[in-house]
Amino acid sequence: MPQITENNQNFDVVKYFLQLLEEDRDLSSGIAAIRTLLMILEKKQFGTIHILHTTMREAVAAMRNTDLSIAAIVSAGELFCRFITLSLDDKHMEECRQIMLHRGKIFLTKLLNSRQVIAHQAQRFISDGCRILTHSRSRVVLKALITASQNKKSFHVYVTQGGTGNPGEEMVRELEAAGIDCTLILDSATGYVMESVDFVMVGAEAVVESGGIINRIGSYTMGLCAREMKKPFYVLSESFKFSRLYPLNQRDLPDEYKYSRKHLNDVSKVHPLVDYTPPVYITLLFTDLGILTPSAVSDELIKLYM
Repeated sequence: MPQITENNQNFDVVKYFLQLLEEDRDLSSGIAAIRTLLMILEKKQFGTIHILHTTMREAVAAMRNTDLSIAAIVSAGELFCRFITLSLDDKHMEECRQIMLHRGKIFLTKLLNSRQVIAHQAQRFISDGCRILTHSRSRVVLKALITASQNKKSFHVYVTQGGTGNPGEEMVRELEAAGIDCTLILDSATGYVMESVDFVMVGAEAVVESGGIINRIGSYTMGLCAREMKKPFYVLSESFKFSRLYPLNQRDLPDEYKYSRKHLNDVSKVHPLVDYTPPVYITLLFTDLGILTPSAVSDELIKLYM
């Protein structure tokens, strides 16, 4: 883990956040954001809860200004701050800080195990001889597929290139290293391959209130094809990606979610990085809160933010 100076004034939020991601490529930006907020809580002193909230919001804003997808950063930051500040009335500030630190560490420990929980839930849906289509690279989908392979199941995975940067190529290398049969396909071949697969399994950058998802560009197209060809469309996502957004269509997604920071001034000729897949195209969501239908997501969000 990156070292942090004891001098509060010298703590660079963005530098620490990016170092976490650089040192562990399997670390989600949401988990890195929570670790950064926890470090701020541990190293800094706060006179009031209001000052703490302000500091946390400023830290999340700083992490949002990086050139990473902000969906998980925003939702993880909101959930973390909500969880650690519950029921802290009539307590001294230092006592509050120690309680929040304890809660924060519990919250982080639970989330660090979320991929394993989701991978376990997905096992009964992955059978011997099945054919799976996945989009781009997803750490939680990779974990589920490797777990199935370790359970002596034999299956074939079709992986799309995933657009800019071709992250699907990395996914294929990781699957092959785990001894899993896989084929890299063009994003435009989704419709061609769909008729020969048993189901679709994708990750998500965010799960919105409607039960739809924000994910790598091309996920919506995959959802459309899956529904037309009557193929189940499964989403694997950690609960810290549950976001209080309610887009109705692609235009409803804020530009900061769809484009990198350097292109926000003029997005007219820039390719979006993500798209929105409405809940009608999603069969089930596998989360660390359980296996959910899209309509159940709003209920879980209410519980998370109560």
